[in-house]
Amino acid sequence: MASAGHASDLDLIVDKVRRAGALAQHLKAHGLITSFKADGSIVTNADTEVNLWLREALLDARPDYGWQSEESPDNAERLDARRTFVLDPIDGTMGLSKGSPYWTIALAVIEANRPVAAVVYAPDAGELYAAEAGKGARLNEAVIRVTGTSQLESAEVVGDSRLFGRDIWPEPWPRLNVVSRPSVAYRMCVVAAGRADFTMALTPKRDWDVAAASLIAQEAGAVVSDHLGNPYGFNARDSLKPSLICSGPALFPEIIRRCAHLLTLENP
Repeated sequence: MASAGHASDLDLIVDKVRRAGALAQHLKAHGLITSFKADGSIVTNADTEVNLWLREALLDARPDYGWQSEESPDNAERLDARRTFVLDPIDGTMGLSKGSPYWTIALAVIEANRPVAAVVYAPDAGELYAAEAGKGARLNEAVIRVTGTSQLESAEVVGDSRLFGRDIWPEPWPRLNVVSRPSVAYRMCVVAAGRADFTMALTPKRDWDVAAASLIAQEAGAVVSDHLGNPYGFNARDSLKPSLICSGPALFPEIIRRCAHLLTLENP
């Protein structure tokens, strides 16, 4: 329980992310300014302004915490901090720029390489997902839980439907009901909320893509790992994750079995 006058980390990040969501919506309403990074990925003024505002607000409240964000230069100081904020200021920037409501702000607090508090906020969808380690996960204050689906046939999936038809699979996937959402964090939260049975990606992810949603999904009963079943650790020197599986526990072993031959991922 937080002491009087000192908000818990979860209360702090929920409050600040709500405010940052309003800032992003304001910028969107007045016309986003779009540019491209060196790697060709899109970035808008919402990404940069949300990043700057949250960095100042959060580190003002927790000056001893480390900082890691997609839109900030990395720094080694975070590795020695007891707790570190990990932020994706806008996850699903392309979706935001094209008018999708499923972009998010994803923020986690990491301690000892594990998320201990997390929020994923989709302002345009009116959905705020939050979790604290050992205390379950919630969507807009309602407790959420993963599905108990145990059969892949007709499973509900959120991701890229093209993945399942590629020639990398010795065993064809059964019929799946696949929907697309631009934010990786949002896809994981959809699984956490029991609206889909699993999501997977064979493209690399970064800590800021998956840290917050990992805690929310796990607290809702999901299993989160790379495609070989290796669990994630966060706030290490290298933030790269090779792939993503986020699934209800009954389906997870079958998904991992189907991925076992993909020992390394080249041009996924």
